[in-house]
Amino acid sequence: MTIHLAGDSTVAPTDEGRTSGHAAVPLLGWGDELAACTDDVVRNHAIGGATTASFRAEGRWDALLAELRPGDTVVIQFGHNDQKEPATLAADGGYTERLAAFVDEVRAHGARPVLATSVERRLFDDDGALRWSHGPYPAAVRALGRAQDVPVLELTSFTRWLYGWLGQEASAALFPHGAAVAAGLAVDDALAKDNTHFTTAGARAVARYVAEALAVLDGAHDQEEALGAWVVQP
Repeated sequence: MTIHLAGDSTVAPTDEGRTSGHAAVPLLGWGDELAACTDDVVRNHAIGGATTASFRAEGRWDALLAELRPGDTVVIQFGHNDQKEPATLAADGGYTERLAAFVDEVRAHGARPVLATSVERRLFDDDGALRWSHGPYPAAVRALGRAQDVPVLELTSFTRWLYGWLGQEASAALFPHGAAVAAGLAVDDALAKDNTHFTTAGARAVARYVAEALAVLDGAHDQEEALGAWVVQP
C-alpha cells in the first residue's frame, strides 16, 4: 500500500532551513517524517500555502490521482489557509464541498480516503492557556467524516494535548524558533512569531501519531495474542 498525503505546509516536505535561515533548523510538515514511522510507501503531495481550492487548481490533486492505485490510502488535511478565504472556502461551504469531492474521487479510484483535522497552532494567551485557532473547520471535517463514513484523524486534539502536556516553554522546541534558541542561533521576528510550522521534533511527533492511527484503522495488530496473562500484576 502507498500512503498519499494531500495538504498544506503543516504536512509538506522540509524546506531544508530556507525559512529559518539555519540548515540545522528546518521547517517541515509532519508528512516529511511519516515514512520513518511506517513500512508503507509514502508519497507527500502537500505544498505550502495550499487550500482545498488551490490544491486542485494547481494540478496537484490530479497528479495525486494519477498515481493512485486500488488499496492505497489518501490522508487529506487542509484548513490553515482555507480559513483565510471565508467568502469562498467557509467551513460549512466551499471547504466542506471540496473535501467531499476529494473523498468521492479517491473512492472512485478504489482507494481509501482518510480525513484529518488541522494540527493546532501553538498560541498560548497571557494566562498560559492554549487558544483554539481553527474555529469551525475541525468540526466541519468531523461532520463530513460522519456523513460519508470516512475515518478522521484527530490531529487538532492530539496537538493540543501535545503542547499542553509539554507546557508552554518546552513545546517551543517543536517549532523552528524554539529549536534555534536551544541551539544558540539567531531568531528574527518572523521566525519568532511562527507557531504553525514544525521543526523535525514536532513533525516526527505528529507523524508517529498518524502512523499509529493508520495502523489501527488497518487492523494491523488485531489478531496478535493478548499479553494480559503474561504480565506481572502488582
